[in-house]
Amino acid sequence: MATINENYLKLKAGYLFPEIARRVNAFAQSNPNAPIIKLGIGDVSEPLPEACLTAMIKAVEEMGGRASFKGYGPEQGYTWLREKIAAQDFQARGCDIDASEIFISDGSKCDTGNILDIFGKNNTIAVTDPVYPVYVDTNVMAGHTGVSNDDGKYEGLVYIPINAENNFTAAIPTQKVDLIYLCFPNNPTGAVATKEHLQAWVDYAKANGSIIFFDAAYEAFITDPSLPHSIYEIPGAKDCAIEFRSFSKNAGFTGTRCALTVVPKSLTAKAADGSDVELWKLWNRRQSTKFNGVSYVVQRGAEAVYSEAGKAQIKALISFYLENAKIIREKLTGAGLQVYGGVNAPYVWVKTPNGLSSWDFFDKLLQTCNVVGTPGSGFGAAGEGYFRISAFNSRENLEEAMKRITEKFKV
Repeated sequence: MATINENYLKLKAGYLFPEIARRVNAFAQSNPNAPIIKLGIGDVSEPLPEACLTAMIKAVEEMGGRASFKGYGPEQGYTWLREKIAAQDFQARGCDIDASEIFISDGSKCDTGNILDIFGKNNTIAVTDPVYPVYVDTNVMAGHTGVSNDDGKYEGLVYIPINAENNFTAAIPTQKVDLIYLCFPNNPTGAVATKEHLQAWVDYAKANGSIIFFDAAYEAFITDPSLPHSIYEIPGAKDCAIEFRSFSKNAGFTGTRCALTVVPKSLTAKAADGSDVELWKLWNRRQSTKFNGVSYVVQRGAEAVYSEAGKAQIKALISFYLENAKIIREKLTGAGLQVYGGVNAPYVWVKTPNGLSSWDFFDKLLQTCNVVGTPGSGFGAAGEGYFRISAFNSRENLEEAMKRITEKFKV
C-alpha cells in the first residue's frame, strides 16, 4: 500500500491565501451583487511594461522560424539575461556578484521552498514572526519541524517577533541557529532593514556558521537611498547569504513567472564528515535535475526590464503602487487607525481597531465594506491584532476601498 508524507498532516487547516479565497467566494455566492474590492494577496493589477511585452512578442515570432527557434534552454538561465542582472542589479551597487552565480527560475516563492533540498534535516531554523507563510510551511513539509501549538507555532523553529514595540526590527538570536529567513522590505509588515541591521545579521551568521536566506522580492520599492537593496551590499555577506529576487512585483510578472536566486561560489556548508561543501554546486545539480528552466520568451521579456525604456516604465509602475500605498496610509491614519509600512514597500500593516482579532476584522471588512485584506494572524502568532492591506490595485478601486473603510471604521 502506498503511504504519504506524514509531514503534510502537520500543516494547519489551509494555506492562508486559499482560506481567504474560500471565505471571499462564500460571501460572493451569498451576495452576488456585492462590489468586492480585493486588497489581499500581493498580485499586481497593471499591464506588463510595454518594453517587456514588445520583447516577448518578438521572441514568440522567433519561435515560429526554424533558424530562430529555441528548444531547451540552459537550466541556469540564458547568459545574456544573467549578465544584465549581475551588472545592473548587483555590480552597479558595489556587489561582487558574477553572472555565473545567478540562477533564473519561475518564482522566488518556489526557490525559497526548493532551497531546502540542498540542506540537511538537523539544522536549527529561525523565522521572523509574522512571516511569509511559505518559509514555515515548506519546512513543515520537509520534516524539519514538530507539530504546531495553540498559537500556530511549530516545534523546532525559532521565532523572532517583529512588532511595533521593537520597531519591526528582527533581533539577533541569543541562541545559535543554522538557517535564517529574512525578508526586507518585509512581507507582511512593510518594514525595512538598514545597513547596520543587516551587518549585525551577517556578523552573527559568520560567527556561527549560519546561512541567511535573504528574500529581496520587494527591493525595487526602496526609495530611501540609505537603505540597501541587496544583502551583498553588506561586507561579508557573500560568505553567509543566498538572495532571492523576483520580476513579479516590479515588472508585473506574477502571471508570467520569472525570478532569480543568487548563490555565491564562495558560500559553503558542512558535510557530515566536517568538510566544507560548495552550495553553488549543490544548487546547480538540484536545478539541473529538477528544473528545465524558464522559457525563452519569458526570459526575453525579463531582459527588457534592463533596457532604457524598460527601466523608465518600471520606475513609473513602482511609483504608481507606492502612491497607492501613500493613499492607504494617509486615509487610514486620518481615520484614526494605527498604520505601519507602506513607505519603501507596497504593503501597509494596520493595527485592528476596537480590539478586533485579525480574522474578525477580515470578516467585518468583507461584510460591511466589501473589501478584502489579509489577516495578520495568518502570518504568525505575532501578527494577531494586525491586518495587511496591499497597494496592488487600480487607483479607482483603491480610493473607493479607502472611502468605504474610513466611513465604517473611523476611530
